[in-house]
Amino acid sequence: MGDTVTLKCNFRTDGNLREIVWFRVTEGGTSKQKIFTYDAMYNTNFSHMEDFRRREDLVYQSTVRLPEVQMEDDGPYECHVGIYDRTSREKVVLASGSITLNVMSPPKSISVIAANQPARFSRYEAQNFTLVCIVTGGKPTPMVYFKRDGELIEVHASTSSEKVESRGLLAAKDNQPLISRELDETKVQKSLSFLGPYSEPVRLDKDRPQRSYTSRAPGQEEPSPTTEVIPETVISREFPRWVLSSSPLYFFNQTQSELHDGTMEVQALLTWHLNPQLDNEALFSCEVKHPALSMPMKAEVTLSAPKGLKLSVTPSKAKVGDTVRFKVEGFQVGPKANEVFPEPLFTWTRVGGSLLDGSEERFGKVLVLDRVPSELNGSMYRCTVQNPLGTTNTHTRLIVFENPRIKKKIKHLNLADSGRAMLGPSLMLQLLSLTLDLT
Repeated sequence: MGDTVTLKCNFRTDGNLREIVWFRVTEGGTSKQKIFTYDAMYNTNFSHMEDFRRREDLVYQSTVRLPEVQMEDDGPYECHVGIYDRTSREKVVLASGSITLNVMSPPKSISVIAANQPARFSRYEAQNFTLVCIVTGGKPTPMVYFKRDGELIEVHASTSSEKVESRGLLAAKDNQPLISRELDETKVQKSLSFLGPYSEPVRLDKDRPQRSYTSRAPGQEEPSPTTEVIPETVISREFPRWVLSSSPLYFFNQTQSELHDGTMEVQALLTWHLNPQLDNEALFSCEVKHPALSMPMKAEVTLSAPKGLKLSVTPSKAKVGDTVRFKVEGFQVGPKANEVFPEPLFTWTRVGGSLLDGSEERFGKVLVLDRVPSELNGSMYRCTVQNPLGTTNTHTRLIVFENPRIKKKIKHLNLADSGRAMLGPSLMLQLLSLTLDLT
């Protein structure tokens, strides 16, 4: 797209040329648009023949230039040639040839998002995670692939999200190697004694006698008393209590659709069982190869759990009756302080009670309290931020100062009421007339 294209029509004939006409074929061949005409009656070619009794074959070439072709120029073109018949000058013999112009367009945009987000963090249940790479504006259809930390990901084809989920779960059950302690010394290795069948976590109950849980075939007898009982392993609360393979299976699915301008939009899905211990801070990139690109186009995202939450309160000194806004300003982690991917879920709650409108929680980056009463002075609010990789929360206390304007009005009304009670109606009228006379 944007190039200057030259179309050539070459033919040879021993007859007299009548005309050359170029057509652009549109609407699937049902319509033809004339784009060039050469009429030999006004520009005749003569041949220098040695023998007037022998006709010489003449070679012709008709050239059409299309400057800065666009997507609408894509399609077939036809060259029609008319030659005078030898027997009759009135008769014209027609011949034609066709060629198809394929206009390539490089992708205009590429982006990576997380499917079904924002979502809560689950410490006790493994969950699928899907990255969606959206590539628009390419023609022909671009080739899309994913990389993790610069290495090409080996994927398995998938036809639907349901199959992806079921195959992913089976894959997680079949592959049970534990996460090695060498990967991160801050994590505590989970003991095999507390893994039930298919690596399902077993609930620890201190009231029950200790016993060892080892994977065994159905119907097998209980372990004998001589079986070694491994003591309880302390699990860090920072990380989930389920363990997955360090080599997850990635499933790939791609759909494509044609846009109104003839280009393609491709959506590529990469699905796997998320492991927050290994996937946190992992760099995933979606790359595109296309014949109209000199080098691959790519978009990158870094999976990260929210940490270091920053809150702001406006106004800083709230008075009774003011509208107070609690707002999430960002995160204080690393050079990319405000970039948490996938998009986190923000949940506001009031410690020890419900919010001002009576609800238990409110979602969003901003919590608004309209016309705060004095009863909320000293109340504490919690903002919990979570995504599939982790969760964090922070608290802020609301200090409500007395509003001097409201206090002054209240005192003024109280004095007026007390005055009415002490003075009778007639005395109040006399005072009122005296005031008017003085003024």
